[in-house]
Amino acid sequence: MRRRAIVSILAGLVVLGLAPTAVALAVGGSRIAAATQVPAQPVAIVFGAATFANGQPSPFLKARLDLARQLYDQGSVRAILVSGDNRHVDYNEPDAMRNYLVAQGVPPGKVVADYAGFDTYSTCVRAKRIFAVDQAILVSQSYHLPRAITTCRAVGVDAWGVGDDSARQYSDPWWQGSLREVPGNAKLVVDLATNRQPVLGKPETSITDALNR
Repeated sequence: MRRRAIVSILAGLVVLGLAPTAVALAVGGSRIAAATQVPAQPVAIVFGAATFANGQPSPFLKARLDLARQLYDQGSVRAILVSGDNRHVDYNEPDAMRNYLVAQGVPPGKVVADYAGFDTYSTCVRAKRIFAVDQAILVSQSYHLPRAITTCRAVGVDAWGVGDDSARQYSDPWWQGSLREVPGNAKLVVDLATNRQPVLGKPETSITDALNR
């Protein structure tokens, strides 16, 4: 009897642990589209990922940036917000992202850097509250998009998503990233329930300025 109770409790915990991911898939999954078919929005938000010591983007990040450039080139977005980690003096994801896009031909005035996008929740909250983004196309690997879309929509950004699948060729980090979505979605529930406040600051007009150029 005790063993059955333990098994039941463990099964319940598994279900509870997976429930946030199921919700994210339901909420965000219907808002994912191919780059050529996604509804046009004013802004693309590119989530940060690892960069190399020489400032070049990792393959995962490069794939995201290439998608953002495609969206800009085809007129699906009019500005790009690159959001990432800049907590250490020798590590700067947003500048690496911006430099790459500019080198690929995106006008400098159309790329805005968010230097406090330390996680998905922070990026979405800051996009809304600091950069006044109301509508956006989110760009990341496809496994990340359901959580990213769910997060941004929960904090007031009407979001669609365009996902990269080319990084599947790097199977180990791909599956590691996919598995991290389960605790990531559980953390999202806590962040929303507690109304966690990320690093904020004064509102900026940089996205509005980029859209008006």
